[in-house]
Amino acid sequence: MNDEAPLLLRNPMKEKLSRGEPVFSMTVRLVRTVDIAAIAHTAGFDSVYIDMEHSSFPLEAAGQICMACTHLGVTPLVRIPGLDPFFIARVMDAGAMGIVVPGVQSADEARAAVRAVKHAPMGERSLAGAAPQLLYRSLPADQTVRELDHASMVVAMIESRAGVEAADAIAAVDGVDIVLVGASDLSGELGVAGQVDHPQVHEAFLHVIDACRAHGKTVGIGGMGRQPDLIAKYLELGAGYVSTGNDISFLSAAAAQKRRQFA
Repeated sequence: MNDEAPLLLRNPMKEKLSRGEPVFSMTVRLVRTVDIAAIAHTAGFDSVYIDMEHSSFPLEAAGQICMACTHLGVTPLVRIPGLDPFFIARVMDAGAMGIVVPGVQSADEARAAVRAVKHAPMGERSLAGAAPQLLYRSLPADQTVRELDHASMVVAMIESRAGVEAADAIAAVDGVDIVLVGASDLSGELGVAGQVDHPQVHEAFLHVIDACRAHGKTVGIGGMGRQPDLIAKYLELGAGYVSTGNDISFLSAAAAQKRRQFA
C-alpha cells in the first residue's frame, strides 16, 4: 500500500497536540451509557478517558462509549488496571484510541504498553480485522494496521518517586505520546498526601517537563482539577494535556451547588 495515501482515521486530540495546542480531558467512572460522549462533546472536552482502574466499568460499556466519542470527534482513551497485553488488546479492539497506563516506573513498562497497543513491526498486538474505529470497513491488513497505529496513543502515568526518577527514560520510549503526572498519588508517595502544590510535587513536574521537552513528548497534568491556577502555571511551563476531573466529582459538585441555592 502507498504510505502517502490519505488516512481515513483521525485522532483530533493527537492533531491538536501536534499543533502545540492544549487538550482537556474528562474522566468517566460513573456513567455507563453513550450519553456521556455527547455531554463531553457539548461541554467542549477534547478527550475522555474511561477509568477501568478505579471502577467496575464493564468492557462492553466502555467500547460503546468509545465508539460514540469517535463519531463525535472526542478522542476516547481507557485507563487500564495493569499491563496485561491481552486485556489491552481487547480494550483497543472494543474501540479505544489509546490507553492510560497507571503507575509507570520504568522504560521497560512503557515499552510493554507500546507493544500491547501497536501492531508489528512496532508492537506485538494481534490484528483483529475490521475495527470499530474504522467503522468496520473491510480494508487490506496493511492499511488497517497503518490507520490504527497512526491514530492510537499511549499515555504513561508517573505517580511515584521511581517514576519521576525514570521520567527521561520513559519519555524516550518510541510510541509514548504523553507522560501524565498523577499529582494525587505522587503527593502521597512523597509524604505530602493531597498537597499537590507542595514544592516536592513542583520539582517532580519540572523534571518531567524537562524530560518530555528533550524527547518531544507531551506533559500531562492529573490530580489538579481543583487547582485551576496551578494547571494554568504548568500549561505556561509547557504541559499540554489536562485531566480535569471525573463525572462523579462533576455531578457531586453541581448537585451540592444546586442544593445550596435552596438552603
